[in-house]
Amino acid sequence: MTGSGAGGSGDNKDTEPLEPPSPRAPSDSPIPGADSPTREFGFPAGTAPATAAGDIDGVRFDDSLGGGLLAGVRAPTVPDVPSPISARYLFPTEKYRGEWRRHWVHLMPWYIIGTLSTFIMGLASGMLTKWESENRDTALTVTVVAWLLILGFVGWKLLDWYMDRFILTNKRIMLIQGVITRSVAMMPLGRVTDMKYAQTPMGRMLNYGEFIIESAGQDQALRNIPHLPNPNELYLQMCEEMYEPEAVDEREAEPEEDLIPEAAERKDADA
Repeated sequence: MTGSGAGGSGDNKDTEPLEPPSPRAPSDSPIPGADSPTREFGFPAGTAPATAAGDIDGVRFDDSLGGGLLAGVRAPTVPDVPSPISARYLFPTEKYRGEWRRHWVHLMPWYIIGTLSTFIMGLASGMLTKWESENRDTALTVTVVAWLLILGFVGWKLLDWYMDRFILTNKRIMLIQGVITRSVAMMPLGRVTDMKYAQTPMGRMLNYGEFIIESAGQDQALRNIPHLPNPNELYLQMCEEMYEPEAVDEREAEPEEDLIPEAAERKDADA
């Protein structure tokens, strides 16, 4: 009597041993008969282009939830050299960190005045042309001259806005104002005891704020500076300049250090 295994039949059958599965083909060698993904892009099978490390060097990937539309408007880059307007007020031993003009919302009242004056001038001119009187031409001339004076004053405010500068160096902050009569207010960073910025709901939407700076002295040349753009980035930059000036110097010196080995390699290659 022949015994049977569990779940098996009672008949003895000759079975061949199972062969081990064939090893999986490596990823770099294509399987015959299989369509390689690279063929869809016109590359031969097994010859996918290798990505060099230099091709993606410096590329940053942002997979955070704050990216995309929620990231907001980025701050404009700060020039490495001061403009001619602010360069005349810097001495050679201080390091320039940046300069900013006030936000365009600073000109909003003058935009409104210029727009309303244009609308009123057009309406008054249309009414005067229909006015049958000997003084019609005089009244029309006075209206046009008044409108031109208002536009000239608005243009003067635009020029004044363009010439104003808020400057940050490694030693002080400055506020330059005026076109003909220049006013330069300065405060050393070492005397700043407290600093904050405030943003209204409109300021948060348009990305501007008012800086309030306290110093050790009683008479302060700079205390309230309204309508500064990108207040959060400017606040962090000023705090870093006051508390970590060495870190700022090291970060600005990094590009110069990186260029030195490249220049040496080029000289060796030419030799």
